[in-house]
Amino acid sequence: MGYERLEEIENPELAAKRMRELYKIKGYSDEWIEKRVRGIAVRDELTGEWKKRGVKERKEYSILTAEISKATFGVVPSDYKKLKKLTNPKDNLRDHMTDLELIFTMLGEASTTEIARNKDAQGFIPNRKAAIAGGSVAGKARRDLERKSGKKVVSKQNFKELSEREIKKLSH
Repeated sequence: MGYERLEEIENPELAAKRMRELYKIKGYSDEWIEKRVRGIAVRDELTGEWKKRGVKERKEYSILTAEISKATFGVVPSDYKKLKKLTNPKDNLRDHMTDLELIFTMLGEASTTEIARNKDAQGFIPNRKAAIAGGSVAGKARRDLERKSGKKVVSKQNFKELSEREIKKLSH
């Protein structure tokens, strides 16, 4: 396993391939996996932007993420996890999102990045304003889709339950 990680350092594409394989084993569709991978890239771009703009990692990132989520979905991540019945602190909320939840998360984060750049947001307070504005872009789009489709985007659905076949694959 250590050798594999060293190989991944030399060739990050191997890590991406391994991540895709793990999601596939867990039963996720190829389409969902692609959205999840793209969401990771969007998130990395946002956090890179925050870092350049003087936002302090951990606590401030957490606050800004909550602002984006609240404006996008009307719920902060900790409450979203409760809604999805994710009780283990190690559960990653995004790994339990539907396709549409991932798409709106990406829209909120990409919009936040764009607004922070265009407004040249420096420090926590201006980036908080950008996070609320970016999340509201996604929130408006979500509400519009809900009105037109007649179905809520925020879902209790999670991907915790693995079939016995999938569990056996994980153990090999």
